[in-house]
Amino acid sequence: MNRPDHILRVLLIEDSAEVAESMVSQLRNAGVPIRPSHAADLTSLETMLEQAPDLVLIALANLNIGLAATMDAVNRSGKDISVVGYARSPADAREVAKASTMGVCSFAFADQPEHIRAVVQREFSSLTARRSQRRLEAALREAQRRCDALLESSKEPIAYEHEGMHVRANKAWLEAFEIDENDPIEGIAILDLIAPESTDKFKALLRTAGTGEATLERLSITARKMDASTFEAILELSGASYEGEPCHQIILRMPDVSDGVDPERLRQLEEMRSRDLVTDLFNRKHLLGELERAVDATAGGKAGHVLSLFEIDRYRELYDSVGTVNIDLLLRDLGAEIQKHLGSDEIAGRLGDHSFAVLSSSPTGSDKTKFSDALRAALETRSFSVGKQEFQVTASFGGTLLTEKMASVAQVLGQAEEALRQAQSEGGNRVVFADLAAKAKADASDDSQWLELLTKAVAGTGFTLRYQPVIGLNSNGGEIYEVVLRLESSKGEVQPKVFLPVAERNGMLAAIDRWVIAAAISSAVEREKAGHTTRFFVKLSAASLDDPGLLKWIAQQMAEARLPGDTLIFEMAESTIVTNLKTAREFLKGLESIKAGFALEQFGLGLNSFQLIRQIPVLYLKIDRNFMVGLPGNKENENKIREICVQAKHAGKLTIAEFVEDAASMTILFVCGVNFVQGNFLREPDRTMSYDFGIV
Repeated sequence: MNRPDHILRVLLIEDSAEVAESMVSQLRNAGVPIRPSHAADLTSLETMLEQAPDLVLIALANLNIGLAATMDAVNRSGKDISVVGYARSPADAREVAKASTMGVCSFAFADQPEHIRAVVQREFSSLTARRSQRRLEAALREAQRRCDALLESSKEPIAYEHEGMHVRANKAWLEAFEIDENDPIEGIAILDLIAPESTDKFKALLRTAGTGEATLERLSITARKMDASTFEAILELSGASYEGEPCHQIILRMPDVSDGVDPERLRQLEEMRSRDLVTDLFNRKHLLGELERAVDATAGGKAGHVLSLFEIDRYRELYDSVGTVNIDLLLRDLGAEIQKHLGSDEIAGRLGDHSFAVLSSSPTGSDKTKFSDALRAALETRSFSVGKQEFQVTASFGGTLLTEKMASVAQVLGQAEEALRQAQSEGGNRVVFADLAAKAKADASDDSQWLELLTKAVAGTGFTLRYQPVIGLNSNGGEIYEVVLRLESSKGEVQPKVFLPVAERNGMLAAIDRWVIAAAISSAVEREKAGHTTRFFVKLSAASLDDPGLLKWIAQQMAEARLPGDTLIFEMAESTIVTNLKTAREFLKGLESIKAGFALEQFGLGLNSFQLIRQIPVLYLKIDRNFMVGLPGNKENENKIREICVQAKHAGKLTIAEFVEDAASMTILFVCGVNFVQGNFLREPDRTMSYDFGIV
């Protein structure tokens, strides 16, 4: 089973467990998804290395396990493990030169969290690239073995030509020209197998065919066997490579197969097969093939390719309005509109029901979004007629520049899709380009616009709550919902990941926390009036720990609403508590005094998570979402969840599994002993609280 590549497994070698825990929290707070372990002596180091960590993070002035012993153990393991050394003081930095000669990859400073994060992420990226290269090399070797087997078993005569000479030919080719299998094919020129009346045509074809390009050329010729007898055939010539060298692949179509076949007709048939029948754009297969060639060209140094993805906004509503039959008519008109905006160096294709892509081969500078900007503006002002109805169609666009660092089609599509999802989360009908430099320049302008929206929202206009049920597996825990914050804008609903970074940069998180708490209390009051006793999970940011009047304000709000304290269950990330332990301990004691509940979110990835819960009053443990990734096929994650549940039960804590996405995961969680579950599989966050808690 392949483990997920996005989770970094870090082995910390540090004398102080507290310093090690602090390092883990710094990385997690910086957004690095890690699964840490800690080695305190040489024996535990050997054991931990058997579990193949991705990276070893070692203090240069470590006493319990010296640097030399660590590097010796890492080297003896035979595993590809990056080692990063960090200095806790200027004196430790003197060890850098010595450490570098031992094989330490990089160095960082313990008191500079951003530096540590950058170094760790860089080394992890390098490790991931090395692993990808090894997998690709293995896949290439396997593909070559399969190709060799297919080539030899093919009934079609196939040969490879380089500079006019054979470099390889299969058995069917040898039989077609009656070449003895024992004769070295490499010594036979291709022209020796072409009749004199066809040699000029064949030479002209070789001159015009771009070696190494994937274009397909056909030529009717008179072929000649080794005994000088001739026969009519069609040669199909395409660019290929053999043992790393560019060459041509030649397929021989025999007369009984190719008689009556018009090459132009074949070209037209291939064109038809590459088109989407509804929109007349290229279909998914053809476009992905073109994208793959663009990725390969970019990796070879040919810069200037851009991929733009776009999707129709609110497609489901449009589909319901138009109907199954008429939606194709609308998409056909949309396809025609797309083609009107294509340049000579652009091709467009349909990737899905309502998703499209355009591949541009030579845009530069501001031209990168030229197509997307033009089409978005055109759609915004145009109406589409379907029968007697008129429909307005808008689209969201996400684009990315292809770079040498993008090693695969999946990587390019992923980056473009991320930009597309950002455009949709910001309300749609907009263009977002995955360009970090452009994004940095636009941050100041974006912040001012978001700041204006957030200021109005905190004042009372703009924020709304969604509610996701938290459901008991082993018993009915009553009605419990988690409140989820949304921001309403003129373009639609915006998710927290878009606006919360702006709020954090502008010191607004504490004010937003108060708005959410007040809204949750108001919802609880409404539920009580309707005859329901409902509890709510409410997220708190680290900024609220520094809000001196928050506890008193919460107590006043609850008293005025005449609600019991346990109506609200506040939650905070484990890493936030660890890095603010003293302040958090006092704050949580205050929550306990007013009988409000508390939950540790993102629980289980710390070095010693259960040691933390002995220091603070906490009832609920929300298992980190990383353990839910591919759970039905991930035995390691299943075992970790089971271990958390066993320890939580002994400690008198309740466990909650978030981000449940399938029925198979539900079954595993039940068997592991998880108390509560939450996720889109059960119910997506909704404006209403209508879940039937009597049914799981």
